[in-house]
Amino acid sequence: MFDLIIIGGGLGGCAAALAACSKGLKVLMTEETDWIGGQSTSQAVPPDEHPWIEEFGCTAKYRLYRENIRTFYMKNMPVADAVRREGFNPGAAIVSNISHDPRISVHVLHEMLSPYLLTGRLTLQMETQAISVARKERLLQSVELVSLRTDERMTVEGRYFIDATEMGDILPLASMEYVTGSESRAETGELHATEQADPDNIQGFTYVLAFEYDDNGSHVIPKPEMYDFWREYQPDHWPDKMLSLVGPHPVTLERREYALFADGEKFPLWKYRRVYSKDQYDMKDAREVTLLNWPQNDYFIGNIYDVPEEDKKSHLHGAQQLSLSLLYWLQTEAPRPDGGTGYPGLRLRGDVLGTSTGFAKAPYIRESRRIKGLYTITEQDVSPASQPAKSAKKYEDRIGVGSYSIDLHPSFTGITYVDIPALPYHIPLGALIPRDMDNVLAGNKNIGTTHITNGCYRLHPTEWNIGEVCGELAFYCIRHHMTPAEVREDMETLSDFQQVLRDAGVELEWPEEFYELR
Repeated sequence: MFDLIIIGGGLGGCAAALAACSKGLKVLMTEETDWIGGQSTSQAVPPDEHPWIEEFGCTAKYRLYRENIRTFYMKNMPVADAVRREGFNPGAAIVSNISHDPRISVHVLHEMLSPYLLTGRLTLQMETQAISVARKERLLQSVELVSLRTDERMTVEGRYFIDATEMGDILPLASMEYVTGSESRAETGELHATEQADPDNIQGFTYVLAFEYDDNGSHVIPKPEMYDFWREYQPDHWPDKMLSLVGPHPVTLERREYALFADGEKFPLWKYRRVYSKDQYDMKDAREVTLLNWPQNDYFIGNIYDVPEEDKKSHLHGAQQLSLSLLYWLQTEAPRPDGGTGYPGLRLRGDVLGTSTGFAKAPYIRESRRIKGLYTITEQDVSPASQPAKSAKKYEDRIGVGSYSIDLHPSFTGITYVDIPALPYHIPLGALIPRDMDNVLAGNKNIGTTHITNGCYRLHPTEWNIGEVCGELAFYCIRHHMTPAEVREDMETLSDFQQVLRDAGVELEWPEEFYELR
């Protein structure tokens, strides 16, 4: 019997384990791949963060995670003196102030969890999937797990459970109430909601590749089997073929031209998610490494959850083929500024992602199944059109903060980008608590958002904050013999729990100036 069972070893799961184990709980955490870390590691997405992250706006444990990444580089890599300063960015990327090799995050997270792994307080089951659960009324009792390596099965019992999976996998297994896709405008009152609810209006996912550039070599991969299809594919909402250096601007939707490397005013894709920048180190012979996670390899033809297994496999394969086809096109047909075509020196670096294929271990999932929570975050809560202050709605039950624009990628139903402003926001406790269960918490992108607000609550620091609070809440409920809903409903208890979070280094408010009227 475990005090807490965490299904999913992404950033939310790791943060939950750190919080719960630090309070003395006996914890089991499972992970479907052989890397913990989720977005940052097995999905190969560098931390996408808000502008104030170096100073405030995240939990102390998340800040320690970031510091540990930089410390690893400083201790083990010949970082150039010119960049040995606070704010060092390993990849000097556009998308992130701490864009780094995913292997470093794997190392850092294991190091942070090591006191609990070494003492047995935390049990980590890798390459393990939950396949069924036992539920009695409003309580989850046990989870059946299967090893993806050996096919061995085991059933584990727990007092509390956190669904920290990337797609909310426990929700259907436990017959919980959940939502997929978009709600109707009549239901949520959101300006950017669709007129009718559409469960298939889900953002596309991406299979990330890592590669370097050897300007004197030729590393052209075999022609992908679906290359001819992807070479001609042009969605209705796309200004050109997918395999091109053209796409819609995510905000204005106007035609936008890209360049692989720096080329005048064009957006340089190479720098976008670069994880190793040669200018940051005294190792000039080492080649730069970047990640292929661009508009051109978002896969939005079909979903991979709540569909037949055959369809899931087909779409996973299609997404891999899209990424490979984009790489092959870059190697052989992409127009160069000198008038030539192709960059044959582009070379897959699967070692960076821990695979022999060059792919990330798992697809990057932007939009999960979402619980029907005690509270649902809507566009009105975070929109500058609805909120008068410099920050979003200040919930009574706030348990963290975060900031990101409402950034929705093209969906499976053909809806293009939705990228609109969102104020620096708060995270409400009610969005983590399912309305139909007493001992299950949402610890990833599966919290009570709408399709619209998923677009700003899905990034790294917010996922960590959500998971960490789930770990703290599980301990608090066990200690005080209360349910999560009871903690939230009683104002004195809620205030006490919020103080517990503050003492643990969880920021519940923005600096004072964020509450001034705009």
